[in-house]
Amino acid sequence: MSDDPRAILALERMNPRQVIAVGLSVLLTALDGFDVLAISFASPGIAKEWDIDRASLGIVLSMEIIGMALGSFALGNVADRIGRRPTVLGCLVVMTAGMFLATTARGVEQMSVFRFVTGVGIGGMLAANNAIAAEFANHRRRNLAVTLMATGYPLGAIIGGTIATQLLADGDWRSVFTFGGFATAACIPLVLWLLPESVSYLVERRPANALARVNATMRTLGHRTVSALPPVPAAVRPRNALVELFSPGLARTTTLLTAAYFAHIMTFYFMLKWIPKIVVDMGFEPSSAGGVLVWANVGGASGALIFSLLTQRLGLRRLVIGTLLVTAAMVALFGRSRSDLTQLAMLAACAGFFCNAGIVGLYAMFAQSFPTQIRASGTGFVIGVGRAGAALGPIAAGFLFVAGSTLPVVAAIMALGSLVGAAAILVLRYEEAGVA
Repeated sequence: MSDDPRAILALERMNPRQVIAVGLSVLLTALDGFDVLAISFASPGIAKEWDIDRASLGIVLSMEIIGMALGSFALGNVADRIGRRPTVLGCLVVMTAGMFLATTARGVEQMSVFRFVTGVGIGGMLAANNAIAAEFANHRRRNLAVTLMATGYPLGAIIGGTIATQLLADGDWRSVFTFGGFATAACIPLVLWLLPESVSYLVERRPANALARVNATMRTLGHRTVSALPPVPAAVRPRNALVELFSPGLARTTTLLTAAYFAHIMTFYFMLKWIPKIVVDMGFEPSSAGGVLVWANVGGASGALIFSLLTQRLGLRRLVIGTLLVTAAMVALFGRSRSDLTQLAMLAACAGFFCNAGIVGLYAMFAQSFPTQIRASGTGFVIGVGRAGAALGPIAAGFLFVAGSTLPVVAAIMALGSLVGAAAILVLRYEEAGVA
């Protein structure tokens, strides 16, 4: 019988507290989903009140994504150094402050700064959450846990978006951020109460009183304790995370995963950020535009859930490639839709289904591709650099619209990102990614 606590958690049945920890990661990702899209729901009201053009609005829509890039890169590394739990708590504080500050914004510059701050917290949260879901699940359910964690993103957008649509019916876009601020703050005591530190992190990093902390967590999770921690092989002793990521054994994997995420997330955020404004410009009310975005996320949640179940039966790599290819086709088709609210909602739902399934699959590949000691750093690096694609999507679309490009042309150009992502994963060999 193994005395390695990581092996105990990996091989034995998942107990309720492990399920709760994974469920909490889903909740936190749902919170991220709403916080990221709050500006999308509010964008028609902001554009009208401040009288800004599409190019300026595209920049505002992208500011928290730029913050997410910095937060993912910097705070992912922090999560590997100080722990998953304190990183999550710090990110929640930053996100809460950013959401409430957004209600005080009086112009593009202020709103851009506040959204950037919020994005820093969201980016760090995503990197830490991916590690939490992977490390609290057993080996059999790890892919399922990580993909379910990522499913929280569209679920948060659906639930929060439904509430935001009701708030917007009263005409006040600031109420969207007020709601987001209170929802984020409410998660802080939940994390303090329900989320212990990751055993894998404690074993790998060996902070003070590591054995006692490991055994305390093992008891909390309902598993037997250990008398001593396993030795740390010299080959996996802590080194600079960036050096590890671009070591001979990981460099190609890191590069290709980053390229795939960068390209696909550009397509993903074009849809999420521009749907409300596109629908309003077709002559519909902002509340109706928010409803179309909610349907896009209904599709996204459905795609993520079905993808999660399929990972138990089919090869992860092949699933990801297939979903990215179909995403490109659906986004291009959305761009050719008529000014019919029902058709727009259905096409948005179909595009969201495959688009978010691709995101979920990529998160699962991150969790499998990077070892524990740099899992949050690796995920944070890929998300951080990849988020440049997320920022590029809304900005590029904004400038294409200002330059006179029609919606079908813009959608077809932005759909190319998912095609590039599929090509990158196709090049990623089985041996490198560790997935089929």
